[in-house]
Amino acid sequence: MRELLQARYGHLPFEPSEGRAPEALRAILDRRVTRRFAPRAVSAETLGLVIAGAQSAPSKSDLQQYSVIAIRDAATRARIAQAIGTMPWIADAPVFLLFCGDLRRNRQIGARAGMPNANDSVDSFINATADAALALGFATMAADALGLGTCPISYVRNHLDLLRDLCALPAGVFPLAGLALGWPLARNESSARLPPSVVLHHERHADADPAAIAAYDARRPLMKPRYPEVHGPAPDGCRWSENVARQLSVPERPGTREWLRGQGIALG
Repeated sequence: MRELLQARYGHLPFEPSEGRAPEALRAILDRRVTRRFAPRAVSAETLGLVIAGAQSAPSKSDLQQYSVIAIRDAATRARIAQAIGTMPWIADAPVFLLFCGDLRRNRQIGARAGMPNANDSVDSFINATADAALALGFATMAADALGLGTCPISYVRNHLDLLRDLCALPAGVFPLAGLALGWPLARNESSARLPPSVVLHHERHADADPAAIAAYDARRPLMKPRYPEVHGPAPDGCRWSENVARQLSVPERPGTREWLRGQGIALG
């Protein structure tokens, strides 16, 4: 456990108990992204186990407001990869799972029962988003346990019309994120994370210590600068916090609200 915590944080945020970590916890602490996949199919049984893992996630009020679309067709995966342009692993992975918030299913259940839905609101949107996000996280853990590799893709939301058309998404269903899934040729290094002192708050929220952010920046390698056309090229690279500021200073996906409205998602 010491080694896994050291890899994740660059230091030990606390002194773990002696002995080997439980296997399930080791798998979580050692989770890594995969961007190189072997040309090997994922069987229906294996995919079924990944989805069973996804469906083992908690769900708000047991409403289960999400759907998962498994995209195996190589041409469809290639179209998504080409649209995004910088993520060839979407096409290389044998399966691409699209996790969607799904308000449609329960609307139909209510209509069949003769009960109109009085909860089409931004709260329902948040609930469906949380359900889909939890399912994606549990699918990732299930895939890791099976020896598969995964890479989550939030960038699908830059191409909402394309995903709607490719996957025939009806009103009430919206894409949240994709998950490239397959047998790994290689796994990335463990991703460095912010220190727990920045993320964990006791009893009440507290602003992050700038010194803790600076220390985190120092242990991260310099990164490719985001939006160089707006903020300059930064030929030596950027620290993590600078890239956060760069990215959030430029409006992204400004049409999402209107797209959701057009997809029958109420945000009132």
